[in-house]
Parts: sequence; structure tokens; C-alpha cells
Amino acid sequence: MSFLTVDLADRTPVRALAQEPARGNPLAASLARIWHRRYLFAAVFATILGLVVTALLMIQPQYVASGSVIVAEAEPGANNASMAWIQKIGDPADIESQILVIRSPRLLRLAIDEGLTTSVMAECRYAATSGHPDQISAKKEAACTKLTTDRNALVEYLQKRYSVLSSGRSRIITIGYKSPLPETAQTMANGLINAFLDDQRETQASSRKAAADWLHTEISQLDASIRADDTRIQTFRRRKGLLKGSTAPISAERLTSISQQLAAAETAKADAAARLGEIESKGARGADSAPAVLASQTVVSLKQQLSGVSAQLANQSTLLGANHPVIRALETEQASLRARIEQEVGNVAKGLRKSYEASNALAKSLRAQLETAKTEAAAAMDDEASIEGMVRNAEIKRTRYADLVKRAGELETERRILTGSTRLVSLAEVPQEPFSPKAVPFLAGGIVLAGVLAAAAALLRDYTDRRVRNSAQLMAGTGAPVFAQLPSLEPAGLVGRFSERQRELDLAEALARARVDPVMQNVLRNLHAHLVLAGAGKSRIILVTSGKPREGKSFTAFALAGIGAAIGRRVLVVECDLRRPNFEASLGLGRGPGLGGVLRGEIDPAEAVVAAGRFDVIPAGTPTADSTELLMSDRMAEFLQWSRRYDLVLLDTPPTSLLMDAPMLARHVDGVLCCARYGRSQLSDTVETVANLRRAGGTVLGIAMTMVRPGTQSTYDVMPLANPRTAASAR
Repeated sequence: MSFLTVDLADRTPVRALAQEPARGNPLAASLARIWHRRYLFAAVFATILGLVVTALLMIQPQYVASGSVIVAEAEPGANNASMAWIQKIGDPADIESQILVIRSPRLLRLAIDEGLTTSVMAECRYAATSGHPDQISAKKEAACTKLTTDRNALVEYLQKRYSVLSSGRSRIITIGYKSPLPETAQTMANGLINAFLDDQRETQASSRKAAADWLHTEISQLDASIRADDTRIQTFRRRKGLLKGSTAPISAERLTSISQQLAAAETAKADAAARLGEIESKGARGADSAPAVLASQTVVSLKQQLSGVSAQLANQSTLLGANHPVIRALETEQASLRARIEQEVGNVAKGLRKSYEASNALAKSLRAQLETAKTEAAAAMDDEASIEGMVRNAEIKRTRYADLVKRAGELETERRILTGSTRLVSLAEVPQEPFSPKAVPFLAGGIVLAGVLAAAAALLRDYTDRRVRNSAQLMAGTGAPVFAQLPSLEPAGLVGRFSERQRELDLAEALARARVDPVMQNVLRNLHAHLVLAGAGKSRIILVTSGKPREGKSFTAFALAGIGAAIGRRVLVVECDLRRPNFEASLGLGRGPGLGGVLRGEIDPAEAVVAAGRFDVIPAGTPTADSTELLMSDRMAEFLQWSRRYDLVLLDTPPTSLLMDAPMLARHVDGVLCCARYGRSQLSDTVETVANLRRAGGTVLGIAMTMVRPGTQSTYDVMPLANPRTAASAR
């Protein structure tokens, strides 16, 4: 297979050089700037979107429970056909005024009085702890407790959570409450709805309420008057002894009781006299047969014993003589029993006499008490007559009191059943789905916000970033051509892509990778060609420098040396950074006097040369602080004259912003190649470097952009052709 270099005019490069934003279309220009900062755009967009998702997961869900009422509705059966009433129905001003009433602190306080404090405390603790009220801190607990003690703070807290809206031109007003707890949202919404309806009913029933209040006042006064009359009556009764008994006044009951006791005493006296008379009328022999005596069990028992003894005595008398001991014993026993009977009869008579005397004494006493009771009863009747008027007045007041209480109850009933011009449409239900945040709108808003902020960050970064990004910047700022854009040899990682910085390689590794990188080799060939054309093929001493350290000047010098040596040119690379030399350590050249020894006259230039493959190198040697003086010496001029035996001499100098070494050498060389690192070198630094070199008398041949992001260079590759016909068609 043969290889033929072909110029395809219509072939698109692998990745075109970054272009300046379009000037004609501002939108296209902005999009181009955003695309230029696409990694920053992606980073900011991902960060903002991540924050939005995090916020969506962390924000407490809010539930909204809402109920509705209808206003300006006529009472059922009421005649409200007046023009004023017709104009009021659906009037936006009236609806708005009702909304202001509902949102007023006065109505909120009425709702709070209905017992909403407990729900508010539960909601406050839940919201303050993100759903873990048992883990609330003392500070947050104090803040929640303040709501229960400070009514103004509680009203302000509720005003932020209630929503009161009208439904278009209708008479419906929707009252809602937002809370992280669905049950609390329902309770609070219904609390305000009920408070509003109660307030409307109270307003409509003002006349009835005024009448009821007057009746209650009268009832209270009448009740106090009745209590005072009762107190006076009872005091008078106690003072006069007119206290009531169980069925009648105590004096009457006492008179009745004494009368009954006197009758009982007289009866007992008469009975005792009658029984005593019977005993006395029968004499000693017949007294034992009197009913009063026979009522005694002892007498009956003795008489039975006497009969038995008498029977025995009669039987024995027929058998025994009168002086027989048995007969005498029975006679003695018979006499003893008769004596005991007589004694017992005497005792019975004596008892009856005592009973008679006691009954007689009791009767006399009761007669005296009866007379006293009659006198007291007569006096009590007079006293009762004297307070009869007070009692009648009290009864009249009680009757009036009962009438007033009945009428007040009727008014209260009418007031409670009065619905007024506002009616309930529906109470709030427990919400099942959270009102906010809603995932889809929240994420959509987050995406829009992330896009806007990312675009703003990209545009701001692009407008404020003055780092070297493209050749147009450098040419416009310095007036010098850009010879080449050397690509970065290490692709950026994920973090590196977002920061637009690449991992830096050491000099030896970078040169090794450059030798096998076809894109790098192509760019270096173009750069070398520019330098050859600038010198018209003659021997050239080129000073390679940069504005700041680590901008790729040493790499550029060695890479150009390798390209020049590859085509057969004699190339010498001289390290002119005498303060911080690194050729020996980076390339393993070994220590020697180097350029410092040459400028001090210690060795000849030829002795300082070290072979580095196809080209020669003179390292700086031992670090020294008098680098500027040495480079300004005559030996340096002589050294430069000696170096012209080479086809190409590349002087690697220190950065111009740190030392004057490069400007001092610029006037003694054939040209200067200035290096600017892509994405790191500031445009102002590069412009100042070129200006300083020109003021020093140097000729700035061009600029080399180093460590350019891979893929942004225009390419002209070698295309393999299968056969000549394909090559002809390609032409």
C-alpha cells in the first residue's frame, strides 16, 4: 500500500481551531461562548441540579387542607329582594371585605380561643425538628412555647400559613391552611371556618343577643332580689321561732304533739284508776281474782301451786289425822302460799297506784305545756301573718324569674339556629397528597435554574478570563504571528477537564511521548519550518523564552532540536537559566562546568558540549546568582559567535517576568520565539513579555502556544490510497 499526501478542500478537520464568537448574531455569539466553556457549564449545571434534588429530598412536605363558605346568601324564606341586597350579591368589594375579615387578627384570635394552640404546638415542634419532635432542643422548644404565651406572635405565625381566596366572580371563599402535618392542616382550616361562621351568626343575631343580654341582666338582678327576700324571711323565722317542721310550722307540730301526749297520759291514768278500783272493791279475799291481779304471772303461778297443795291436803286429811306431820307441813305450805299471794296482790295494787300517780303528774305537766304551746302557736300565727306579704312578694318574683328564664332560653335558641347570610359549603378534609414540593414542577424549575446559572457562569467566566485560548488573542495583543499550537501530551482526567488543566509531565517523559505523537510531530515540523523561513536558510540563533515559569519553553526548545536534527541539521541547545538549571537532572546528562564555566573562562565552549542523541546540549552547570552579569559579559558574545558553526542554536532562557536575562540576550540573537501556555498564561503577561523583548532590541519572530487541548489543532493527515483511480477521484 502506498501513501500519498492529498489536499482535500472539503474535508472537515478532526477538531477545528477555536473560533472567535460570531459578531453578527448575539445569540450565536453567546452560545459559542457557552460551548467554549462547556465543561464549566456542565459542572455548574450538575452542581445546581444536585442541590435542587437534595433540596427536594430534604424539604418537608407541606399539606394544604381547605374548606369553603358562601357569602351574601339570603335567609331561607326571607324577603331580600331589595335593590341593595341584589347589588350586594356577588359584589367583588363585599367578597374582598369578607376576605379581610377572615384574615383579620380579631378573627384569628377567636379561632385560637376555640382550642387551636395544641395543634399549633405540635406543628411547631414537628417543623422545628424535621419530623422528630421527640428530639427537639431547648432553644427550639422555647421558641414554640412562646407561641402559647404571646398571642401576637401566634397570630403572626398563623397569618403566614392561612390562605383565603375567592373563586372568580362567585360568592365562594376558600379557606386553606398549610402544615407539614395533614391532620393539623385540617384542624386549623376548620377552626378558622367555624370561627368565621360563628362570628357571622353573632353579627346577624346582634339584636337578639342584646335582648338576651338584657334578660340575663334582669334575671340576675331578680335572682339576687329573691335570694335577699328569702334570707330576710328565714332570718325572721329563725328569730321568731317560726321554723318549718316536716309538715307544718314547728309551733303547730309541737302543739299537736303535746295534745297527743296529754291524751295518752289521761288514758293511762284512767286505766290505772279503774284497775286499782277493782282491786280495792273486792277486798282482801276477792282481790286475787281481779283482772289486774290475774294479769300477773307470778299470782297465777302461786294460785296454781296453792290449788295443788290444797288438793293434797284434802286427800291426806282423809287418811291422816290433823296432827300428822304431813298434814301440818301441807297446811304450813298452804298458809305460806296464801301469804305470798296476798303480798303479790299488794304489790300489784301498789304498782297500779304508782302508775296512776305518774300518769296524773304527767297529765298535769302536759296540760301546762299545752297551755304554753297554745300561747306560742297563737303568737306564731300572728308572726306568720306579719310576713305573709314578704312571702307573697317572693313568690311573685319567682314567677317572674321563671318567665324571664324561659324567654331568655327561647332567644338563645333563636340566636343559635340563625344561620345569617354566610353558609358552609364544605369543611376541610385530611389531605392525602402533599401540596408542596411537587416533584415534577420542582425539578423542572431546578433544571431551568441550573441552566440559567450555568450559562451565566460560563458567560461570566468567558468574559472575565484573559488567559490565552486562541491564536487570534495573541496576534491581536502582541502583533506577532502564532507559529504553532503544541498539543498537550496528557489527556485531562475528569477533574482536569472541569478545571481545564492537565497533569504536567517531566521534561524527559514529555519528550519521549512527543516523539511518538503524530499530531505533535506535525505541529513541530510546521514550527521548525517557520523558523527556517524566517532565517532564509542561514544559521540562526533563536532565543526561546516565556513570561512565566512552566509554560513549556524548555520542551519546545528540545522538541525543535529533535525535529531539526532529524532532517540533518546541526542543532545546539544551550541552557541559559543559570539560576535554576534543570537539563542535567531532567535528561540525565551528568554534571559539568556547563555554560557557567564557559562564561567564567574555566573551559572552552567545545568542552562544555554534551551529546544528546542527534543534537548537542550545553547545560547551565552549577547554579549561580550572577546570571545576568555573566550573560551580559563579552564572553557571552564570543560564545554566541562560536555557536554559529551550528545550523540552529536554541537558547533556553529564564522567564522574562522574573529576570532580565532574556531581554539582555534578545539583542544578540537572530530572533526570539516566545512560548505561551494554553489556558494558563495570561494574555497581559504575554503582551508585556513581547513588548519588553522588543524594547530591549530583540526581534520577536513569533509565538508558540504550548499544552493546547488535544483536538483543537487543524490537521492535514496522510491518507492511504487503495489504488491510483481512487487517488485521481480524490483530486
